[in-house]
Amino acid sequence: MKRFLIEFRESAALALSSIAAHKLRSALTLLGVLVGVFSIILVMTAMRAMQNNIENQLGGLGAKTFVVQKMPGAYFGGREGLMKFWRRHDVDYPQAQRFERQANFAPHIGLHTNFTTSEVTSIYGKTPPNVMVGGVTPGVFVVNRWDIAEGRALLESDLESSRDVCVLNDVVARALFPHGSAVGQRIKIAAIPYTVVGVFENTTSGNMEVNGLVQIPLTTGLNRYGRTREISILVTVDDAATFDDTVEQARGLVRSIRKVPPGKEDDFEILTSAAMIEQFQKVTRAVRLGLTFVSSIALLAAGVGIMNIMLVSVTERTREIGVRRALGARRSSILTQFLIEAVVLCQIGGILGIAAGLTGARLLATYLLHLPPAYPLDWTVFALVICSVVGLVFGSYPAWKASHLDPIDALRYE
Repeated sequence: MKRFLIEFRESAALALSSIAAHKLRSALTLLGVLVGVFSIILVMTAMRAMQNNIENQLGGLGAKTFVVQKMPGAYFGGREGLMKFWRRHDVDYPQAQRFERQANFAPHIGLHTNFTTSEVTSIYGKTPPNVMVGGVTPGVFVVNRWDIAEGRALLESDLESSRDVCVLNDVVARALFPHGSAVGQRIKIAAIPYTVVGVFENTTSGNMEVNGLVQIPLTTGLNRYGRTREISILVTVDDAATFDDTVEQARGLVRSIRKVPPGKEDDFEILTSAAMIEQFQKVTRAVRLGLTFVSSIALLAAGVGIMNIMLVSVTERTREIGVRRALGARRSSILTQFLIEAVVLCQIGGILGIAAGLTGARLLATYLLHLPPAYPLDWTVFALVICSVVGLVFGSYPAWKASHLDPIDALRYE
């Protein structure tokens, strides 16, 4: 073992000195590896950032929450399949109210819809024009786990009287009232005044929460923005063990309310965070595999380049190999030396490619996608392993050729 380590260290030193002696050639050789690894790391890191963001948003539903609505949460088919969903009738407010009254099997139910995005103003400040204005029932605060930081949530009496009140998330509250409490203050949404009755804290990392949320009573919004609105029904159970049974009971009740004939498929969707995350992962898995295949072409080309350069190196160093063999170097030592040289070339290119890929992905996620950057350790390790494999595979024949040179012929080589 000790002898092997000594030979390995000597072979590594010879390989590094050879690379250093031919800087331009080595740089051009590892450039292909750098490009291949860079493209893989850039794509996979950007994909991981998007996946983390979407999973955080979908996972915000929680393991004990599901949503009933007209459209699927994500659709990756063609236009004809999408039109099938668009042709469905909306889950409207009367249907959602019937569900809320009759679903005694569900402990927490909330109704929700988005009305508009708008600038929100107060006498102390204003927000960007991308604040989401939604209409909710009181149950939504429980289902979404929105913790009230100050004031109160919306009440049933607010819905019954269609009051001009609202609850802000803390992003909007800080923008409109930077030096004091928002509770009891007046704000304007599209020039319409509302009284702030509460502020809730962000609990998820979705874009809407980052931009800001304002929640008004659902009935107030329907009266103001039109009653032909699609409503989302949010349901939470207390015990995860009863989740599947609750979903099936909800499906049966919604089918009854929407008068879906027996044997016909549902004309609505029931979304769970686990199912949506699984669907997203399946789609991105196929995309990742495709992009990995495309990026691997660059590594294949780099491997061919490495084999070519190593064959040239063997030819140039034929006399050196002959001298080493004449002095007692074994074939395994020559083989190890050239294999290590090929692997080191690939690893240097891989490390530079990883560094460039992570830097590029960070800039892409931060400034173009506006997402928190991700650092996929698994793909970094995988890239280094692939570099080693490329070096071993494409360096094997040149190393074998060098180790099988006849010492007499090698010494005569000029």
